[in-house]
Amino acid sequence: MTTIRANCPNCGDVQLRATDLVVRVCSDDEQGSYCFRCPSCEQAVAKEASRRIVDLLVSSGVRMQVWRLPSELREARYAGPAIAPDDLLDFHLMLAGDQWFDDVAAMVRREPSR
Repeated sequence: MTTIRANCPNCGDVQLRATDLVVRVCSDDEQGSYCFRCPSCEQAVAKEASRRIVDLLVSSGVRMQVWRLPSELREARYAGPAIAPDDLLDFHLMLAGDQWFDDVAAMVRREPSR
């Protein structure tokens, strides 16, 4: 079985098997990383990986996971004023009332100011 050497921030170089690692690649921007649990201190470790490292690890038998960026990153953003402490207090007081849900629903239905 292939032995892979990786670096733990606490323990330094550690020896791993291909089954001890997972390679993760983002399908949106093709950024790669690998992660493992250190066999000595059991800390979870994640490291960035170039395309070359990803290819080497996968060809050595490391399992690859493909993931996507959260869809919230593609949502339209509306510029508006920052939330102030008074806004939080007003919201807190609104939640104390019996009609808070209807009030919040009405706020959401309003067209955002641009």
